[in-house]
Amino acid sequence: MTAAFTFPGQGSQAVGMGKALADAFPVARAVFDEVDAALGEKLTAIIWDGPAETLQLTENAQPALMAVSVATLRVLEAEAGFSVGRDAAFVAGHSLGEYSALAAAGSLTVSDTARLLRTRGLAMQKAVPVGAGAMAALLGLDYEAAMEVANEAAQGQVCQAANDNGGGQVVVSGDKAAVDRAVEIAKTKGAKRAMLLPVSAPFHCKLMQPAADAMAEALAKVTIKAPAAPLVSNVLASAITDPDEIRRRLVEQVTGTVRWRESVAYMAGQGVTRFFEIGAGKVLTGLVKRIADGAVGVAVGGPNDIAAAKDALAASKQA
Repeated sequence: MTAAFTFPGQGSQAVGMGKALADAFPVARAVFDEVDAALGEKLTAIIWDGPAETLQLTENAQPALMAVSVATLRVLEAEAGFSVGRDAAFVAGHSLGEYSALAAAGSLTVSDTARLLRTRGLAMQKAVPVGAGAMAALLGLDYEAAMEVANEAAQGQVCQAANDNGGGQVVVSGDKAAVDRAVEIAKTKGAKRAMLLPVSAPFHCKLMQPAADAMAEALAKVTIKAPAAPLVSNVLASAITDPDEIRRRLVEQVTGTVRWRESVAYMAGQGVTRFFEIGAGKVLTGLVKRIADGAVGVAVGGPNDIAAAKDALAASKQA
């Protein structure tokens, strides 16, 4: 198998995402209905009608992006013959996308995943008072250089690599003053750009420990099965299948670095040549081209993408 199924993270959300699929395919609509029922509210109304600032709230964006990803996969299964167990060498997701990957692979139910992501979003938002933390993108520095910037900027506070996205794109996270220092230091270390991100909390750093504790409690209450395809863990950048380890790594992920560059490189090293980004946006597809030489990224998020995805899957089987 030379295909991996990947799932986007926060920032890929957009009002109206998934609506065309839900209108065209009952299997997609059923996923949105299941998520609404699990949360006890019409999240779909926010996804499709906005307003954008309500969708962007972490507690809404996380289950919303998962719903779109799983709905898209259900259409690929029904219309293009996709099968996670048969066709995917690996599944992987960027941050919250790791939950989408597990739902897609049958490791978590859609209902449990929706509730877990609502809990995760609320817990991450509450972990740090608004304004006390920040995140910044350092562009044009490799991971090692970005780590040196973060360490120099910390000065007794928290400043650490939150996302190693690849292609010279590293995000740092931590105390606001420390992240501000990192932006200025990065400019003197050769960064092409260094800028604060419009986020509501400093994700994937030690300040998120209260949220990690909340997720440990929530994850202890749900059933996790072995996924139909191995999960490439954000914090390990390697594949795991054991349910207990999956649970443990999901907790670590809240405060740990999303090692996306290494994750894609790991999958490419295992023979993956086509990366299907399933759900909203094309962020991961863009990153694949920067990380894995010769790899093909295929973004699938709407009805017009289904036929092309089917052809790409057939090509991956012939490779």
